[in-house]
Amino acid sequence: MANQKIRLATSSPGTQETLKQTLVQLHDIARRAAAEKADILLLPEAYLGGYPRGSNFGCKIGERTEEGRNEYLQYFKAAVDLGDTVGNGAGAGEAWVQRRLGGDSADGSTKRGDGTREELERIARETGVFVVTGLIEKAGGSLYCAVVYVCPQLGIIGKRRKTQPTGTERLIWAQGSPATLKAVSTTIKGVRINLAAAICWESYMPLLRQALYQQNINLYLAPTADGRDAWLSTMRTIALEGRCFVVSSNMCVRKSSRPAAQTQQQQPAQSPTAALDMEPDGEPLNGIPESHPRGGGRRNSCFTEEGFEIALPSPGGVGHGHPAGHTKMERRRSVFDEDGHEIVLCGDTSAVIEEESGSGNNSAQRNGTAAPRQKQQASSKTNGVRRPGAADEFISRGGSAVVSPFGDVLAGPQWEDEQGIIYADVDFEDCVRGRLDLDLGGSYSRNDSFKFEVEGLEMDPLPYY
Repeated sequence: MANQKIRLATSSPGTQETLKQTLVQLHDIARRAAAEKADILLLPEAYLGGYPRGSNFGCKIGERTEEGRNEYLQYFKAAVDLGDTVGNGAGAGEAWVQRRLGGDSADGSTKRGDGTREELERIARETGVFVVTGLIEKAGGSLYCAVVYVCPQLGIIGKRRKTQPTGTERLIWAQGSPATLKAVSTTIKGVRINLAAAICWESYMPLLRQALYQQNINLYLAPTADGRDAWLSTMRTIALEGRCFVVSSNMCVRKSSRPAAQTQQQQPAQSPTAALDMEPDGEPLNGIPESHPRGGGRRNSCFTEEGFEIALPSPGGVGHGHPAGHTKMERRRSVFDEDGHEIVLCGDTSAVIEEESGSGNNSAQRNGTAAPRQKQQASSKTNGVRRPGAADEFISRGGSAVVSPFGDVLAGPQWEDEQGIIYADVDFEDCVRGRLDLDLGGSYSRNDSFKFEVEGLEMDPLPYY
């Protein structure tokens, strides 16, 4: 009998204003995924607690500000308390997973933590979906970027803490122990699934990836905050070298929808972002009245990877306004490259911009199939083209995707869609088929010549059956 197909799902939701609202949104996503018969659902890095894109918490080398400390206080309060210990960055491990730490009453009236663990377990249990989500965990006085694996039958069966926060993330997130790289197993429809998560740029760490491959995983989960086009090529590489399915999830966030805790430091007085675009409701655009010679039109700008807006000069410079009485400014046609730089297009590009067929692409993605490459390149959701006059630009465009063990994109990338869910129906025996010629945790690793070990982590391979 042919192996049962497992339906993998991922989405690109943004963090809501409060933890409670985000959990309500997560429950809604899991319910909708369950209605489409999804088995496993991945949600983005730092989804619970929030990814503080663009914040600096008032810090410079040798200098901190009172405002920055207060911002950190609010961010800390918004983080999740799972009732775990610090434990040298590893927490209490199996003692926490098995609830052996004490503090939980038999009737459930008191519990370790803030109740988020129990709420996640309830959502998985009620929907029947195996949920994997990123979150910001507080333990002691530190914050960890973490991922939890939530089984519908057993509750949380494991937790990851990011071992190497990226760049200035190190300012606010502590380093997790590599002991948390331990893979977990579940059985769905009789299919044994060995899964593990690498959080964001941990996927650029070859030895960390090898630690997961060596445990014989067949599902590699990659919650991330990286929304560049180049990220997908990394996911395809990992799928090929690990001969595993890869699911990635990144938030889709509009400039106007960031939680307040993530926007307090976005508009310093001397910053080029101080004069932000405003809607044409009688208020000035960019802080410039319509009567000004510059015309008061929407300014041209692009965003860096950290979420900062860079204002770009108008094509005609100062004085390049519109005739008297003309109050509507046509937005210039442009595209953004994978580094976030805006490239102005010459000539008539309306065919490229107007050929958007996002609903068609989303329909294909929801059915677990990728849209044809030509169609993706013609769509503004896949090549970075921004629609003229967009009133609410994205600071994070998503890009969630599902990739096969042979590097084929099965669903996604899901650009500029904070509501949808994408699916792929997969046969996990494809992972074994791929081991015919490549097995980085076994025959292809030359473990007779190369010795590899990770502090605190047993990497004995998990069985397939």
